[in-house]
Amino acid sequence: MASFILDAAILFLYALNGTISISASAWYVAAGVGWTAIALILSELHFNDRFRDHYLTVPQSLGSIGIELLAIYFIPEVGFYFACIIFVVLGFGALRMSARQTGVVWAYAAIGLTTVFTLTNQRIAMPMDSYADRHLALLCFVTALGRCAFTGLYGASLREALYRRGNELKLAHAKIEELAQVDELTGVLNRRYVMRALNDEMARAQRAGTPCSLAIIDIDFFKRINDSYGHPTGDEVLRGFALMLVRNMRSIDRIGRYGGEEFLVVMPDAAKDQAVLVMDRLRQIISEQHWDSVSDDLRVTLSAGIAQVRPNDAPEDTLARADAALYKAKDAGRNRVAVG
Repeated sequence: MASFILDAAILFLYALNGTISISASAWYVAAGVGWTAIALILSELHFNDRFRDHYLTVPQSLGSIGIELLAIYFIPEVGFYFACIIFVVLGFGALRMSARQTGVVWAYAAIGLTTVFTLTNQRIAMPMDSYADRHLALLCFVTALGRCAFTGLYGASLREALYRRGNELKLAHAKIEELAQVDELTGVLNRRYVMRALNDEMARAQRAGTPCSLAIIDIDFFKRINDSYGHPTGDEVLRGFALMLVRNMRSIDRIGRYGGEEFLVVMPDAAKDQAVLVMDRLRQIISEQHWDSVSDDLRVTLSAGIAQVRPNDAPEDTLARADAALYKAKDAGRNRVAVG
């Protein structure tokens, strides 16, 4: 709308100079403002929401170019100025249009200009006879250039906004990916992803011929903790247990919640003897931990079953041996580590 009003003001100056009639300026601003108002009203009524092009860029561009073509025909005395404005309209619209849409609008403008220039007898001009004419022509082209510059700045702001949005989407995707991998309660890997880590580390160890061990860890008498202290306390125990587990394992170890109160730890480059030492140290740390911040007189211990990956093992084979070792540790009185 501002562009049409600016053009109307320039036409009014031309009218004062005697180049065109005052009515030409009036109908031009009426057509431009009226067309822009229609687009705004449709937007307020959410009419454009039903279309893929929410901004109705193509109809707006076609309407604006149509007004400029009419201005070339009915105000031919300064027709070349309106031809310049068509470039501005097409350039601005192209920022929001697809290649196909831009082609359609370009074809419409080209056909319209061809019609006006070749099929009519209008003498399309840009007066330069007097000092005033030259200054008005300069004003026309300077304002047209200003709108071209604004179009470029607008395009730059769109690119910057798209760049920011792209970064935001990347961060959101990374967050979603992280949430998909992490157990919501404990913050360690969920069962699906710790099993994927197990498959990957087993394949790498078997391919390279390096040791790899895993441990299934169970919190002793966890059902009794839930029954005696309540499920919120049980959740706090799970969170605290997982935190201590992460703090006391290597950065390359993969830790996940295997199910309920059971955790699975995959230890690359660790033979079973080394894994036993690590798990026994962890067992001692857990058993000596004070849980007064969670509940008075609360004591937590763990049992762990360890198995080392063999050259021809499938994941379920190693898991079965670790699980059998875990039951061996439980049968032996809990709060201990066994090897399968």
